[in-house]
Amino acid sequence: MSMKPSLGLNLSHNLVITPQLQQAIYLLQLSTLDLQQEIQQALESNPLLEMEEADEALIQPQADPFDTSTREAQKAEAQQDAAPSEMNQWEESNLPTELAVDTAWDDIYSHDYSSGSGSSDEQMEGYERDTTAATLSDHLLWQLNLNLHNEHDRLIGETLIDSINAEGYLTEELDVITEALRGQDPMFAELDSDEVQAVLRLIQRFDPPGVGARDLRECLLLQLEQLPESTPRLASARKLVDQYLEVLAGRDYRFLIRRLKLNSEDELQDIITLIQQLNPRPGSTIESEASSYIIPDLLVTRTKHGWRVELNPETLPKLRVQPHYADLIRRADSSDTNVYLKDHYREAQWLIKSLQSRSETLLKVGSKIVEVQQDFLEKGDEYMKPMVLADIANAIEMHESTVSRATTQKYIHTPRGIFELKYFFSSHVSTAEGGEASSTAIRAMLKKLISSEPPRKPLSDSKLADLLAESGIQIARRTVAKYREAMNIPPSSERKRLR
Repeated sequence: MSMKPSLGLNLSHNLVITPQLQQAIYLLQLSTLDLQQEIQQALESNPLLEMEEADEALIQPQADPFDTSTREAQKAEAQQDAAPSEMNQWEESNLPTELAVDTAWDDIYSHDYSSGSGSSDEQMEGYERDTTAATLSDHLLWQLNLNLHNEHDRLIGETLIDSINAEGYLTEELDVITEALRGQDPMFAELDSDEVQAVLRLIQRFDPPGVGARDLRECLLLQLEQLPESTPRLASARKLVDQYLEVLAGRDYRFLIRRLKLNSEDELQDIITLIQQLNPRPGSTIESEASSYIIPDLLVTRTKHGWRVELNPETLPKLRVQPHYADLIRRADSSDTNVYLKDHYREAQWLIKSLQSRSETLLKVGSKIVEVQQDFLEKGDEYMKPMVLADIANAIEMHESTVSRATTQKYIHTPRGIFELKYFFSSHVSTAEGGEASSTAIRAMLKKLISSEPPRKPLSDSKLADLLAESGIQIARRTVAKYREAMNIPPSSERKRLR
């Protein structure tokens, strides 16, 4: 049997992800801050884009400059400083009314954004404090320059400060620092550790109290040393920290009462209260970086007609195509300049349309979440309903991946605070009545039970499981332990208090 070559025609359907759809997907998964950076980059690279004035509409639809039949009318409108009001047949036939967002942009393209910011290491001079210094190291160097004018000791102090971490602890042994200084400069050839120790003692008197300590015990003692001698129970607190800190961590209160020769548990509690007022991480009191603020994407308010969800106007990008450049494109020639403007016009229109699609998707997802979680908004965490991505996706007829992108790093402002949209999704546990309870509600119930437990006899995980069972929620002791650990709540043996 012989095989003869032949030609045939086969029809097939393939999903083609255009760059425009990829852009819509990419914008949807960006956080507010990342989106602002992306828009700023677009403004810098596309001369046809501009930000609207505050009193103008959100996004003005642009007429198509490629339609020669309306060129004269558009020119008259441009001369009157009126933006084109509608898109022509070319735009309507080439731009879909809705953008699919069910494919990952990062599957095809990768974006690497880096911000280069230079920093100055100029040495502070004189006695004027540099108010722009924000790190613990800068704060300590400023104090060092005020207290030391000897070049020899100042270099030792700078080396010590370089070895202090962000929490305020000295991370290198004095012998190691001494040896490093000896090999650094001939002036330190005969340096001994006593000189380094003396400079360290000076730094340990700097602000914040406790800085420069080598361990927790020394950190707390340094802070106690700076308290007035008239402070009640100060001597006993110093003795407890110096000799019995591990016993305090083990909560062996009877042993401490005997060793400190106290008359009652109330006296011990006063000492513990004094120690608890100290800061185990003194460096954290110095702001080391700019504060990070969360800008909510959605706002939820209570009206007489129910809960209303709206987009945060402060986060909405106000972009449009510049009318002046749009008018230049109406010259229907094939010059390189006009081709360049036409390409950037298409990019601008796609960006604006992608931003509109992003806002619509966020609003649709947020509105459905609020509709499902009304009890949470009205009554609190204990009334959070179990919900997964598929529940919202099916309700609004979108893919789960779309809902996932729309809820990642997106925040909603409610009367109960600001939450990431992901917060409203949680697994469920079956109840005794056949219903379901969300893991978020169970955590809230556990936190409430623990906050009201007897201080001298905290509730064990088994007891907590029994109390939840009485409320109709059947979960194992190990599940209680898992939820407790997720909330950073210590076990009952570490929650014991005197009062």
